[in-house]
Amino acid sequence: MDIASIVGLLAGLGFILMGILLGSGLGLFLNAPSVAIVIGGTIGATLVAFPMKDFAKVGKAMKRIFLFKLEKPEDLVARLVEISNKARKGGLLSIEGDIKTIENPYFASALQMTVDGVKTADIAAIMQKKMSMVSKENKSGVTMFLAMGAYAPAFGMIGTLIGLVQMLATLDDPATIGPKMAVAMITTFYGAVMANLMFLPMADKLKIRSAEEIMNMTLVYEGVISIREGEHPRLMEDKLNIYMANAKKKEEKK
Repeated sequence: MDIASIVGLLAGLGFILMGILLGSGLGLFLNAPSVAIVIGGTIGATLVAFPMKDFAKVGKAMKRIFLFKLEKPEDLVARLVEISNKARKGGLLSIEGDIKTIENPYFASALQMTVDGVKTADIAAIMQKKMSMVSKENKSGVTMFLAMGAYAPAFGMIGTLIGLVQMLATLDDPATIGPKMAVAMITTFYGAVMANLMFLPMADKLKIRSAEEIMNMTLVYEGVISIREGEHPRLMEDKLNIYMANAKKKEEKK
């Protein structure tokens, strides 16, 4: 579970709520038509822009943001070195028991192919394909959240325009101008909150999650190929540590 994402979302909503309650009642900011326009419009525009198969994966992308747990790269390298040492001493078949203890399906599948004697080139091709699929899926999620972050404020403005038209239609009754103007502005408020507290931050967090996930998958890929090829565990460890250090430097420069 990603505590930062949950705390950030709750804190943002909490401070917004506190600001509302300090200045007025909460009822003034509750308007069902405004919610319908922003949420419905955003979902509709997203469905127009993206295929249904991509939109259906929004829940999976959100799970990666809030609930996804990755093994620490350092722990992953240590596990790979441990398995490599075992394979070097007892042969590839000696690591078959370790496969059952590995929760990561990508890692377990790669080791199983190694134990089964699949050719190195075939193992590499399958692992690279899986890595590419995960990267593509994450990029699709990022693109979708960025799009939703743009659509929500736009539909907030559309809702405001609808409210203004309705207000101008009743200018003969001055008593209704103030309340209807307030309702018109609430739609923009909803759109801005959804975009800047939810969709855009989610896109940024998913980018970070994707980079972390791909780095772990690359470590597994390099480690398993080294084990399959019978490389010395110490050489493999040095290679993985260098890759890990370079990947972290690239992330820090961004």
